Amino acid sequence: MTFESLKEVICATITCDAAKVEPDAMLVPDVCADSLDTVELSVALEDQTGVSVPDDLMATFRTVSDLLDYLNKHGA
Repeated sequence: MTFESLKEVICATITCDAAKVEPDAMLVPDVCADSLDTVELSVALEDQTGVSVPDDLMATFRTVSDLLDYLNKHGA
């Protein structure tokens, strides 16, 4: 998965400022407003990529880049 692909999924799934979705942006609060947004994002990513991102694991990702690295390591 590319950064641009991930950004598209993020922007299509949650209400956020697309300009803030950068590799080094913090998932919370820069991209996701709260834990509900992260849950919605994890479901959308699983639907899009087939890679499961459990809620408890999703909470450990600090940046968009961390999430992208996980997805790529798991076959997205």
